[in-house]
Amino acid sequence: MTSSLPKLALSALLVAGLAGCANMSQTQQDTGKGAGMGAIAGALLGAVTGGSQGATRGAVIGGALGAGGGYLWSQKMQEQKAAMERATVGTGVAVSQTADNRLKLDIPSDVSFATGRSDISSSFAPILNQFATSLNQNQVTTVSIIGHTDSTGSDAINNPLSVDRANSARDYLAMRGVANNRIMTEGRGSREPIADNSNPQTRAKNRRVEIYVAEPAQR
Repeated sequence: MTSSLPKLALSALLVAGLAGCANMSQTQQDTGKGAGMGAIAGALLGAVTGGSQGATRGAVIGGALGAGGGYLWSQKMQEQKAAMERATVGTGVAVSQTADNRLKLDIPSDVSFATGRSDISSSFAPILNQFATSLNQNQVTTVSIIGHTDSTGSDAINNPLSVDRANSARDYLAMRGVANNRIMTEGRGSREPIADNSNPQTRAKNRRVEIYVAEPAQR
């Protein structure tokens, strides 16, 4: 293992260094970062399984996979994030960039849906209007909408309710010009809580909708 470390470090650092060039676009930097992380992971695994040659080979393979896999974070994605941040100021909606370069909107229950209901609330509609506009301006993106509930009630109630909420958001976007085939919906019921369900105040945080936007890597 010791003899493989110089090659491991060299292979990984050479590829990871691609991400640090100041004259790269955001997309190129993201690709470089992915390549670097893939190279490091591949080199470590290769060193364990195949010594110095395995480390070098693993870095090359890992770098290629890291550069080509996942999603891009382009200038258009950055602009969409900024637009949604402006549109949701003071609403309680969290807008973020995920580790795998997707745009995430976390919509709490007091914005999205009334308790036990799946119709779009008056506070949710303006956010979806702005969201639809941004999606229509970047039509290569795809959307995943995931509905969640708290643990109140049975799975027989919560599971279809979470699906209905996700589908309501999809249908609203479709009515504003976003193609249905760009949108995937899923309901996860109460299976993925982010807060304590035993407390009424924190339980409300589990009644939420998560929306993800992804711009696929160009092959």
